Amino acid sequence: MKKDIRQTIGRRRFVQVTAATALGLTILPRHVLGGKNYIAPSDKITLAYIGCGTQGIRELLLLLANPQFQVIAVADPNKQAIGYKDWSKTGLLNGIRTAIKQPDWNSGGDNTIPGGRDNGKSIVDTFYANNHPELKYTGCNAYADARELLEKEKDLDAVKIMTPDHLHGVLATAAIKKGKHVLMHKPLSNRLVEGKKLIELARNSKSITHLIPWDSNGNAQRGPQLDQPARLAPIPHAPHG
Repeated sequence: MKKDIRQTIGRRRFVQVTAATALGLTILPRHVLGGKNYIAPSDKITLAYIGCGTQGIRELLLLLANPQFQVIAVADPNKQAIGYKDWSKTGLLNGIRTAIKQPDWNSGGDNTIPGGRDNGKSIVDTFYANNHPELKYTGCNAYADARELLEKEKDLDAVKIMTPDHLHGVLATAAIKKGKHVLMHKPLSNRLVEGKKLIELARNSKSITHLIPWDSNGNAQRGPQLDQPARLAPIPHAPHG
């Protein structure tokens, strides 16, 4: 039986792992069972990825490369890759193909920019199949509604929220109320009162939280918890999709 990581993972470890992922750092495992860097499935942080837009997928690739996480579900209301915009036409596509080790991978949809939950699921499934066949990964679940995900994914430790800004506070609140740990991109919320309520909720919960604030140089070293309001100062940042 998988041990309850919500009781065994410490705040420091969760923050260290998520911050390292945001910076693009990974701990590379051996591709065989056992060994110095092998991480047992029972020790992995099972995670749902909410928001599969261009920036969401871009950061999903970094997270997949961190063996301490196991992505088990994605959520996005958009099903297919239609109408997405990005900084370049092929930059994200080429990054996906490299990460999942499938040079002919195609986003489908309007065949321009990857995005949507179908792409999110395909990326997760293909990454694990091609990079870690020893894990015998059974597949990533995909949801149109994050609320359904939180109801149905019983073996879930944490969520990463990469939605448009106005949904950050709503989804973080829903996840914390379900007892999940939360990794969230800035901003905390679009409304001050909502942000204050979320901080108070996080402070009074057992959930471990981590806010990723990027500045214009891509620096993710400042990583406050949601329940530490003194550190939630505005930070200049580049826009994300």
